Amino acid sequence: MHIEATLLFVLAGIAVIVAARWFGDRTGIPAAAVLTVLGIAYAVLPGPNIELEPELVLTLVLPPLLFSAALDSSLLDIRHNLRTVVSLSVVLVLLTALLIGVGFHFFVAGATLAAGVALGAAVAPPDPVAALSVGKKVGLPRNIVTLVQGEGLLNDATALTLLSVAVSAAVGGTFSFSAAVGEFVISATGGVIGGIVVAYAVRSTRPLAQDPIIANAISLATPFVAYLLAERVHVSGVLAVVVAGLIVGHDTPRLGSGASRLQVSAVWRLVDFVLEGLVFLLIGQQLPRVIEGLSEFSTSTIVIAVAVSVGVVLVLRPLFLIVTQSLPRWMHSRLGGEPDAADANRRLNGREITALSWSGTRGVITLAAVFTIPARTKEGNPFPDLDLLLFCAFVVVLVTLVGQGVTFGPLVRRLGLKADEADRIRLRNEARSAAVQAAMDRLDEIKHQRHDHVEDQAIETMRRQLGHRLERYRRRLDLLDQADSDEVPVSPQYEAALRVRRSVIDAQRDELLRWRDVGRLSDEGLRVLERELDHEERLLPDRSAS
Repeated sequence: MHIEATLLFVLAGIAVIVAARWFGDRTGIPAAAVLTVLGIAYAVLPGPNIELEPELVLTLVLPPLLFSAALDSSLLDIRHNLRTVVSLSVVLVLLTALLIGVGFHFFVAGATLAAGVALGAAVAPPDPVAALSVGKKVGLPRNIVTLVQGEGLLNDATALTLLSVAVSAAVGGTFSFSAAVGEFVISATGGVIGGIVVAYAVRSTRPLAQDPIIANAISLATPFVAYLLAERVHVSGVLAVVVAGLIVGHDTPRLGSGASRLQVSAVWRLVDFVLEGLVFLLIGQQLPRVIEGLSEFSTSTIVIAVAVSVGVVLVLRPLFLIVTQSLPRWMHSRLGGEPDAADANRRLNGREITALSWSGTRGVITLAAVFTIPARTKEGNPFPDLDLLLFCAFVVVLVTLVGQGVTFGPLVRRLGLKADEADRIRLRNEARSAAVQAAMDRLDEIKHQRHDHVEDQAIETMRRQLGHRLERYRRRLDLLDQADSDEVPVSPQYEAALRVRRSVIDAQRDELLRWRDVGRLSDEGLRVLERELDHEERLLPDRSAS
């Protein structure tokens, strides 16, 4: 019966996640915010709650989520924006933790600096899931998306390392600045090396990755291998996972077969959907646990502690961005390349700073981190103000995840920030044209070499197909060149051709189903042929992705 109850609980959770996703898609409200509110609503109802187990989250949930995010990120874009990403994921995290620690020390009665820094380290790293889910829907510019992604990938390592140092100081009563810096450098460097080692090990499995099933197994195992390897040698497992994911994602076009890449991508989308949904439901259900020990604190102490935590988180971020973007232009040049390469590190304007300031939503990492704080010190005394720290962390998560998450989309629209869709589509069509031209050049080589015993008719047939495709791309580019830079032109002929191709595929699929239904085609044969049509249909561009 216990197993049945657990299964029903999990199925109910998945049903809620699906409903929240559906609701979010139709209202524009982030599913993460909806799920957190639903988790709180469930927590106050009678019945069992699931308590957040920090080790479980940090070991089983965080690695796959970080790895998946890294796979979808751009190693080149992050490298182009490295200084800004590092300043947000390292410097801003350290400043946030230090200011909250100082605020607790001076304004919260009885609080210690080490305990405040521990809380600051927990609430410092943004979890960009909610902000990015909204930002991509409203067409947030690519440079802002890159900064939010890069910051979210790298800041967890900084925060968790700083947290361990602060907890050691609070528990042991001693603190050494030089030792803390040394620990951080060793942990970060070791994490980077561990991630590189794992990524190159994955690269060596390229012959095996031709099989989609094997490719999936390797991909799903990679984040856990990177995390456990790093943690076993006492370096940053989080950073190892991120670095491995960035390198593997960069190498993915060269690894495995097309079928493997399609299947691996689909599996990771499913993993993200389920894990992120369960995580945000889990956040809301921690409410009873974080308020149960507040009776020993006065109302004024609670209010001051919450004000310090939320105030630093909300105010420091825009101030930091304004200051760093006001630095001399040479300090914004890209590391290891031309200063003006793709204009990657130009100064952010006021609208971009506003959007980036409001993207700092906190999530499960904050709660998982703060719950790792031990209940007692080495002397057996209670950890100072632990229940207050838990409550402050929960409020920060709630304010940023729900408050900022819900208002982020309307804010971006009000600011008028929007990616240049015409430019993005133009670049893709230029790349398509170049790829087709390369294919035609290869046909010329094959025709002259004649080592594959290829008939002239086969070569000419393929050349005609490529020529039609190249002509279509060039017509699209001509249309884009004639349009204004901020609008995506509509070609009636192009749209009509897409409708015809989709209609033809639908007709083929209907005929295959008719054959199966009358017994002329087996289900196995139907699945093989339908998969061919599905791949053909997937090649057709969406209106927004043409």
